[in-house]
Amino acid sequence: MGHTVYISFKFEDQSYKDQVQSWDHLDYVDRSLNEKINSENADYIMQKIRSDYLRGSTVTIFLIGDNSAEIFGWDEQQYIKRELQGSLYNGAGNTRNGILGVVLPSMMDSVYGGKYACSTCQGSHNLVRMNDSTVIKEFGHNYYIPHDRCAWTENERYCVLVGWEDFRSDPNSWIDKAFDKRDEPIAQKVTVYP
Repeated sequence: MGHTVYISFKFEDQSYKDQVQSWDHLDYVDRSLNEKINSENADYIMQKIRSDYLRGSTVTIFLIGDNSAEIFGWDEQQYIKRELQGSLYNGAGNTRNGILGVVLPSMMDSVYGGKYACSTCQGSHNLVRMNDSTVIKEFGHNYYIPHDRCAWTENERYCVLVGWEDFRSDPNSWIDKAFDKRDEPIAQKVTVYP
């Protein structure tokens, strides 16, 4: 089943967006912004993105690269933050998108830290760094939706995360996973403005 996809990315990661858009084996309708909106007014630009591109999309792909972190500040991140906020919002005239984070090759070691021994449960967990140094809050908070346990199961995360190579080898199944989250109980715990 094809989905309607919006790709959120930083300018520095344009080549990855271009690659995704060139794949002919993808079963989706691309609603991504491909030409710059001719305005200096950030509010106008976001209104155009929401009404002309995000509205009608069902999955937002967030390309996670070297420049996609919260630590770069509002001025640098305002567009991807607002794109994800618009994607997470569920209300009149807008249904919540599934969110798929794709970790680009340069960020793999920063995001994926291997296994660690948990001092709380004495078990072993995978270390996945979703914090202000790797992603914007809108993604990180909805990947690790707060709870009182030491680890998260897949059902306790709204955002779906995948490395670039795994995404490239089977993009349709990852887009499907993000789309399916919209109807899962965890969707009721999403925070639009963390």
